[in-house]
Amino acid sequence: MSPQEFDWQEKYKDRISTAAAAMKLVKSGSHIFIGTGCGQPYHLVGALVEHSANIYDAHIVHLLTIGAAPYADEKFREKFKMNSFFIADNVRNALERGIGDYTPIFLSEIPQEFETGRIPLDVALVTVTPPDVNGLCSLGVSVDIVKSAVANAKYVIAQVNSRMPRTFGDSFLHVNTIDVLVPHDEDIIQVDVPELDDVLSRIGENIARLVEDGSTIECGIGRIPQALAESLKDKKDLGIHTEMFSDWIIDLIECGAITCSKKTLNHGKIVASFCMGTRRLYDYIDNNPFFEFYPTEYVNDPYIISRHEKMVGINVGLEIDLTGQVCADSLGYQFYSGIGGQVDFIRGSARSRGGKAIIAMPSTAKNGRVSRIVPHLTEGAGVVTTRGDVHYIVTEFGIAYLHGKSIRERVLALINIAHPKFRNELIQAAKAQKYIYEDQIELAWDQVRYPEELERYETLRDGTEIFFRPVKPIDEPSLSEMLYSLSEQSVRTRYMTYTMTFPHKDVQQLTNIDYLQDIAIVGVVPGLSGEEIVAIAQYFLDPKTQAAEVAFIVQDEWQQKGMGTILLDYITQIARQRGVRRFYAKVLPSNKPMLAVFHNSGYKVNTEFDGEVYSITYDLTEKER
Repeated sequence: MSPQEFDWQEKYKDRISTAAAAMKLVKSGSHIFIGTGCGQPYHLVGALVEHSANIYDAHIVHLLTIGAAPYADEKFREKFKMNSFFIADNVRNALERGIGDYTPIFLSEIPQEFETGRIPLDVALVTVTPPDVNGLCSLGVSVDIVKSAVANAKYVIAQVNSRMPRTFGDSFLHVNTIDVLVPHDEDIIQVDVPELDDVLSRIGENIARLVEDGSTIECGIGRIPQALAESLKDKKDLGIHTEMFSDWIIDLIECGAITCSKKTLNHGKIVASFCMGTRRLYDYIDNNPFFEFYPTEYVNDPYIISRHEKMVGINVGLEIDLTGQVCADSLGYQFYSGIGGQVDFIRGSARSRGGKAIIAMPSTAKNGRVSRIVPHLTEGAGVVTTRGDVHYIVTEFGIAYLHGKSIRERVLALINIAHPKFRNELIQAAKAQKYIYEDQIELAWDQVRYPEELERYETLRDGTEIFFRPVKPIDEPSLSEMLYSLSEQSVRTRYMTYTMTFPHKDVQQLTNIDYLQDIAIVGVVPGLSGEEIVAIAQYFLDPKTQAAEVAFIVQDEWQQKGMGTILLDYITQIARQRGVRRFYAKVLPSNKPMLAVFHNSGYKVNTEFDGEVYSITYDLTEKER
């Protein structure tokens, strides 16, 4: 028998009622659960409000609702006491006025509160698809904590909506678990695709740099996930295990980026607990076996998350202090959103083999008037992700890796991705707190722009790929480590002495540059704690003569692989583009590889020997033919 031929209303007529009649199950003092997100049973909610003349002090519990929330109106203050696990736009104003409460809790732990009765539920109002021939109704776009609420409520009232997409996975309720069926078709609430701007696009690009082919990703709704999706289209074999998703997922499937073929769990399936989007999304997931929806206690379980190899959890923050504490649910004393699944996925992703836990945010708020990276959290702000849990922070200005880093390293890393106009203010605050050295260089950041366009990959003679980029202030520890790892011979050939120290005051001169008169390019490879510097090339310009002293050094184990040739060629290209006319350098006679690099540069090299060192000069405007 086809679904079209199955007359479910006839078969289950003893369970069918109107919404108004069903509300008689709601009494004064009842605890009422309302279905999540775009799965909110709007028709039932309307009937509940109309029924309010007969009840007082009913307690409404929900995770996140989209659309109207009439029970949050001031006139129903004595009728309904609202308790939200996540604060959406439709109830934020009501909470600010003291109508209702917010319960901060990890999303993965809410079902246990229902099961133990610590959060009692008398009536659950949910939306389902029409029952099939086996009596199964799908919860559609919202399974999340809804299934646990249904399992633990004394009464279940389900709005049966034929416009609800039928989703697979652990998303089904049998009709026998539902006390009242209320047939009522209405459009599923839609959430429009957000518009992007340059800041969000750059954040998306930076996050995408952390996502390897074959990764499984968690990403929700909003502007940052949409921006990220635009930058993931060239990736291969991505999987999805996420609390929620929106329309961004469709384009990534259709371009072939998402296949789920490398997933460790639920192989070949997109797994989520709810979704919010447009009708295009709802039609796309309807009866689509590629998607499976599971309850929150599975999707958000940090252990389950951690079992995915290369799990990348991407969440958003409101502000972060210089030590790495992330606030994500409040603006000072004002509760703004919720803890949600952030900590679940931060901890699960961090424990994943090859996983990455990411917090993303624009560097500023209020149209650029305030920095989201702050010396200390705003008074009243709560810590959602602790400084011990934090791993990657991403803004439009780059990526900071904090886990396992000292306070000083964290401060410099975060300042490096803060908006330039706030960096010196942050440096001064960090100095006042003794987080960083008092002599830390302060640049004119409003005039200093990191030249992203100078980043590039090159391949050495042995086939190893090296990432070359301009040096950053945060490179000081890594550069110092490289310099101290050099052999005596390498120190001698570069600095013309056998013994040399590399103190903070000297190394920071190499990493804090203006990118205009002076340039330093580092070669980096992946290391255990982030990028590892294995080479550096520098030139220091005399603006009066437009001549620059050039020098470069390669870590011993990376020598004789063509690195020096690549570095000189690259830094020469940069110098020519910037109007530098001449390079000069001093080289010891014993440093034959360096001499060879200069003589093979393609320029007419002039060499003078004073009995101890060679003085090398050549005109960048006169290339040999």
